[in-house]
Amino acid sequence: MLVLLAGIFVVHIATVIMLFVSTIANVWVVSDDITSSVGLWKNCTGGNCGQDLIYGNEDALKAVQAFMILSIIFSVISLLVFVFQLFTMEKGNRFFLSGATMLVCWLCIMVGVSIYTHHYANYSMNFSPGSHHGYCFILTWICFCFSFIIGILYLVLRKK
Repeated sequence: MLVLLAGIFVVHIATVIMLFVSTIANVWVVSDDITSSVGLWKNCTGGNCGQDLIYGNEDALKAVQAFMILSIIFSVISLLVFVFQLFTMEKGNRFFLSGATMLVCWLCIMVGVSIYTHHYANYSMNFSPGSHHGYCFILTWICFCFSFIIGILYLVLRKK
């Protein structure tokens, strides 16, 4: 049981770190020549990053930014609640609060990445010939899967 709790804790910390990286880094769409990339916050070309994003539809981008920040907040809160419940909860109880908070994080990731995918998935083809989604986009989908698995595990896990 201790190994399972430690494994879930490590995957949860990895998810929080990947959420931070995917939200902060500006590599959501990358040009094949690797000299230009676009993220949620800045447009980087040749090592110089500027504030002028060339996506269009600024409201959708602001919604993606907001939901990604909310997902980080809920993931950190879920981690803190898990640690708090681990030391204060009686044996035989389940980690309902940490699981519910992690599922809210999962929901925020789902909404944010779905908005981004809907509005900007075909944009990678308009960015420059041969551009593709960067590692931040992929990390976010990995965090989507991990947060769902962790949330479900917290809900069914009992402290023994």
